[in-house]
Amino acid sequence: MWWYWLLYILIGALAGWIGGMIVKGSGSGFWINLLLGVVGAMLGGWLLRLIGLGGGTLIWQLVAAIIGAIILLLIWGAIARSSAPAKRR
Repeated sequence: MWWYWLLYILIGALAGWIGGMIVKGSGSGFWINLLLGVVGAMLGGWLLRLIGLGGGTLIWQLVAAIIGAIILLLIWGAIARSSAPAKRR
């Protein structure tokens, strides 16, 4: 059963890295990618099941995790931009 959690973490890390490449053009570091990927996997899986899509294959889980990570990165970026101090010239 331990291998299930290891696989889930690896899928989360990969999804976070891919999501970071799509949204920002570069990864955000291993730990941020891992966190966004794992949380994104839960979010993406929930959203896809909510609209009636779902699957149990490894590829489908990766796709759901990438979608969730992209959503989280977009939210993260919007919050960071709105709370950043104005630049001085």
